[in-house]
Amino acid sequence: MSTTTTKTELEDVALAAPDAERLSALLVGLDRPPRPSALSASLTFGWRAMLKIKHVPEQLFDVTAFPIMLVLMYTYLFGGALAGSTQEYIQFLLPGILVMSVVMITMYTGVAVNTDIAKGVFDRFRTLPIWRPAPMVGYLLGDVLRYLLASVVMLTVGMIIGFRPEGGVLGVLAGVALLLVFSFAFSWIWTMFGLMLRTEKSVMGVSMMVIFPLTFLSNVFVLPSTMPGWLQAFVNNSPITHLVSAVRGLMAGDGPVADLAWSLGWAGVIMLVFGAVTMRLYNRK
Repeated sequence: MSTTTTKTELEDVALAAPDAERLSALLVGLDRPPRPSALSASLTFGWRAMLKIKHVPEQLFDVTAFPIMLVLMYTYLFGGALAGSTQEYIQFLLPGILVMSVVMITMYTGVAVNTDIAKGVFDRFRTLPIWRPAPMVGYLLGDVLRYLLASVVMLTVGMIIGFRPEGGVLGVLAGVALLLVFSFAFSWIWTMFGLMLRTEKSVMGVSMMVIFPLTFLSNVFVLPSTMPGWLQAFVNNSPITHLVSAVRGLMAGDGPVADLAWSLGWAGVIMLVFGAVTMRLYNRK
């Protein structure tokens, strides 16, 4: 059969051949669909993550009820003691508690990855003719929408109880955008744990051991200047502290250039290092 054979001629030959030969002729001769681009494949896996939430809506508990509980609890528990009134304290607390809540939510990415590995789903993903990192990037893109939902919920509750950002709408949007970028990068740490560890319980346990010191030993609740000197050395150089200061400054309209640069720099380093380790583990899994 010449290379100039048309599709119609191929179909005629296939119809005249036995069943097995007919199928082979059709598969070999007819055009295959184009290979999906990296963006298309990643967005498809991100949509898959959204569909999982649709079928199991209880997954949204950690981005709705949990943030509301944190805002109300810490505002009314510590506001009077630390700032003299809850009205004053919410102006300082909300950007910090927003960062803390969203960063803590990122650990569920590793749990989801580990669950799919245990079910054998990733074995099927590796056989697909797609960009290799697409499943991982898709997980993270899907989770970005969860981070955005948590941010909207917390800001809404904060506004109801008295939060008034001096940076206005643009300042709030800039702070949330920075938080989403950092959280996307930070999630690569948990994808690494999801690939390394055997069970989702172990992923959750290790994630808690890492994320609790990082978030609580920061400037979320109080200024570092109120802490002992040895603790200030850690807190002042923590990526969470830089992120909280940047988000707080953007929402207050202060233009925190240094903290903004530190936050983006930390995000770049984390994504570069842990993204590379994650893909190496994924290819060898």
